[in-house]
Amino acid sequence: MTDELRFTIQDRVATILIDRAPKLNAMTPAMAAALVAAVSECNASDAVRTIIVTGAGERAFSAGSDITTLDGYATPWDFRNRADYCDALRACRKPVIAAINGYALGGGLETAMACDIRIASTNARFAAPEIKLGWIGGGGMAAGLAYATGTSNAAMMLLTGDMIDADRALAWGLVSEVVAPDRLMPRAQELAAIIASRAPIAAETAKLNLRAALTMPWDQAIAYERDLQAICFATDDAREGRAAFAEKRAPDFRRR
Repeated sequence: MTDELRFTIQDRVATILIDRAPKLNAMTPAMAAALVAAVSECNASDAVRTIIVTGAGERAFSAGSDITTLDGYATPWDFRNRADYCDALRACRKPVIAAINGYALGGGLETAMACDIRIASTNARFAAPEIKLGWIGGGGMAAGLAYATGTSNAAMMLLTGDMIDADRALAWGLVSEVVAPDRLMPRAQELAAIIASRAPIAAETAKLNLRAALTMPWDQAIAYERDLQAICFATDDAREGRAAFAEKRAPDFRRR
């Protein structure tokens, strides 16, 4: 682990804090490895039901990979096969919320798009600036932007490398909410607590179902959804949900 990535768990919500504010929370290989390890721990822990990813300070969520470290890879093949924090977030079974404070640039934008829900402060700014430096994103940039914003808006960002503000990100569907900077973490924590109170197996299968809706043909996605529903319906949590409904009380979900 590294002091530049903080990982805490409280009330079934894990928080991953990218903590390198003087460098706009740019990611080093050590930070990337720590983020991968934190996500792995979240996957393995029944104490975690929801995850918040955010950046330290008020200027940046993350400016992506620290460019000064990129020449440290011995070969392009080593660079290609580096530990990728966006892959880890996409593979996470638990719901993940990105609380985007300030700049989300390059790999920082990819990190946010690897999360399930994105909320932003009014001072958030988003860009895919790699084209200005002679390359393109490699952590899901094009796919994430195309899914979230549509191909024309994605092309605008990919081909210019220019920033968009939070209001435009909201209008394009890149984020779900925009709030004042001092409301960002309280809102993220509120949303995380709501999701953590839901049936955790159902939340995890809902993530799988959403991925299927984006990647499978229509008929297969619906059939897969029905299979996932049947699996959820057979859980103890689903029986508890039905019993709580009949007894007019709050359910006690235990991920069983």
